[in-house]
Amino acid sequence: PIRTMAFARGLVQMLGVLALLNGQTQACTTLIAGRLATTDGSVMCTHSNDGEGATDPRLVSIPARTHNPGAKRAIFFTPESIPRYVGTARGDIPAYSPTPLHKPFEPIGYIPEVPKTYRYFEETYGAMNEHQLAIGESTCSGVFGTLPKGQGGKALMSVDTLTQLAMERTTTSRDAVKLMGAMAERYGFYGPGSFEGSAESLMVTDPHEGFIFHILPDESGSSAIWAAQRVPDDHVAVVANAFVIRQINVSDPTNFLFSRSVHETATAKGWWSPKDGPLDFTAIYSDGEYKQKYYSGRRVWGAYRLLSPSLNLSPTYDEYRKSKPYPVTAKPDEKVSVATFARVMRSYYERTEFDATVGLAAGPWGTPDHVAGGSAGGLVGGWERTIGLFRTSDSHIAQSRSWLPDAVGGVLWWGPHAAPYTVYVPFAAGMVSLPSCTLGTPAVMDRSSLFWAVRLLFNYAQLRRSAMIVHINEYQEIAHNRSLKLQAQLDALGSKAPFDVLTSLMASNAESIRNELYALADTLLFRYAD
Repeated sequence: PIRTMAFARGLVQMLGVLALLNGQTQACTTLIAGRLATTDGSVMCTHSNDGEGATDPRLVSIPARTHNPGAKRAIFFTPESIPRYVGTARGDIPAYSPTPLHKPFEPIGYIPEVPKTYRYFEETYGAMNEHQLAIGESTCSGVFGTLPKGQGGKALMSVDTLTQLAMERTTTSRDAVKLMGAMAERYGFYGPGSFEGSAESLMVTDPHEGFIFHILPDESGSSAIWAAQRVPDDHVAVVANAFVIRQINVSDPTNFLFSRSVHETATAKGWWSPKDGPLDFTAIYSDGEYKQKYYSGRRVWGAYRLLSPSLNLSPTYDEYRKSKPYPVTAKPDEKVSVATFARVMRSYYERTEFDATVGLAAGPWGTPDHVAGGSAGGLVGGWERTIGLFRTSDSHIAQSRSWLPDAVGGVLWWGPHAAPYTVYVPFAAGMVSLPSCTLGTPAVMDRSSLFWAVRLLFNYAQLRRSAMIVHINEYQEIAHNRSLKLQAQLDALGSKAPFDVLTSLMASNAESIRNELYALADTLLFRYAD
């Protein structure tokens, strides 16, 4: 069994090396909180899109649609780089319109369409739909890997597509998990295949509950292995590019959902037997941390350090999969808010022995933002993998609230570019469109975009970060408090808030924040110029 598992992992690594030639790095940190773990009763999840500069950071509104009987839903390969999709098959979406430089994508397959699909916000993945269903994604390693249809494989479903289908077709996190699992089993699942692995994890939430969802291809490359665990209402959880689900309780369908292949595959490979007790999903199906030790675990520790410090967890451990250093979920010491999660997403492990803002590498101005290291002279290594990261294309904090109408209850707090420098801008689930300032990309300098406002501010800050970050943090708090006031005004209107008014007010807030970010960059440049 050990040799068989080692061979499977070796195959996954080989596929990863091959795919890396055509892919890009994605490495994301996700958080989740149950309704009794938050200050206001929200269910929340987060996502960070930690790419390498070519990731498509746009936040796009996908319209609701109706379909004729017998219609087919086209499935596309999902590159995640710019542009992540081009065409009209998914609706009339100006951001995805073909251009002379970008021709429509060709489908790699089709599945039966449903009569009606819901409106939702999409970045690389489906983020939140009109019914407050929300998702955050984190790529993980897995013992099996495969390729998509059209590229030598048999699998049709990527995690990007699964999140789109969940947004289009479901209204609850439980139904979303079941749908994504069923689709992956039926049509085959493929992971990104880059250096970080061939599997995926999603935080899936609605106004009432949330799940951690793990998935990887099966050995045949034509189906999938998946499991999901419900997060206790008074708990939080962290996934940082490595599986966390452990023992699966097969007699508890309320808290555990999974494919039959979870146990069938492990038994067939000799990796697990019923006499061993409950199957440990991470120990069996994770390939551990990639790139370097502590690449994932340190972030889990870093998040729990801020959310549940009384656990007094150790930042070090022997081996991630086998030593089980951290809990799957934990009760926070204090109830969390959007601002709490924003603080975690911006963390550089400040005031710990791993603080990236101090030391020789941080330089005289205390910058934690380092490009990837090389291997000159045979010296191989890497920087501490922090939660806050300069190469993030975008991140979000999704907030679902059961006591409010869906239109205002669901709020996607979207932050373009790097979380430590961004402002999380609220967009309500009832908005019929998004302002054009959510459409900037790294490919073209665009002063109308929020993305470039934050990117410019980030680059200016490197000139004297220790001084400038104080002003950036002050503005982040001011902008967040103003957005909270706007949110409260719209909450008070509830179902009486017309969709067009809701859209206009939140778009105006986003545009104001964009303008203020550019003004802040200019102010800092003037104040700290030589």
